[in-house]
Amino acid sequence: MYQKYHTDALVLGSREMGESDRMLALYTRDFGLVRARARGIRAAKSKMRYALQNYSLANISLVKGKQGWRLAGATALGNSGSVDIKGRTAFARVANLVSRFVTGEEAHSALFDILREAHSALTQKACEAWATIELVCVARVLYALGYISNEALKSALLTHTAYADEHLREAETLRDELLSSINRAITETHL
Repeated sequence: MYQKYHTDALVLGSREMGESDRMLALYTRDFGLVRARARGIRAAKSKMRYALQNYSLANISLVKGKQGWRLAGATALGNSGSVDIKGRTAFARVANLVSRFVTGEEAHSALFDILREAHSALTQKACEAWATIELVCVARVLYALGYISNEALKSALLTHTAYADEHLREAETLRDELLSSINRAITETHL
């Protein structure tokens, strides 16, 4: 008998497999980046299909088998059907960046918290500051992964996960420095 693991996860992307399966890239609180197969998820009778849409947040059940991870269940957390297209598109770009920079399974709860707060700020309500939130999130992701130094910015903006108005105002004043640090980090990694 295989052990079933329960954890929160952000769906970073997916690709179709076979007739009704899908391979999902999930960033989980307990395991880091996991690629899991969801059997029958594209079928009309699937109970998990709405909980595991791209860029959604869900509580999932995973089973580790001989051929990798397999999804055994999922429940949507929050409103996964966001109406704010700009915010959802911004989170999609962040998800793509995380998929590029994170390799292998390794729990990183700070990175999960960064992504979860950004997901909430970008997709749960209509947001006018989506560009600033995306910029701060990318900087925080790169900081959490060790590509940006906090001392370089001389700000505490990267050391927490909140997206309150005062944090966004501070980010606007540091916009050029943040962009420069992000671009330098991405260029130097060659990813």
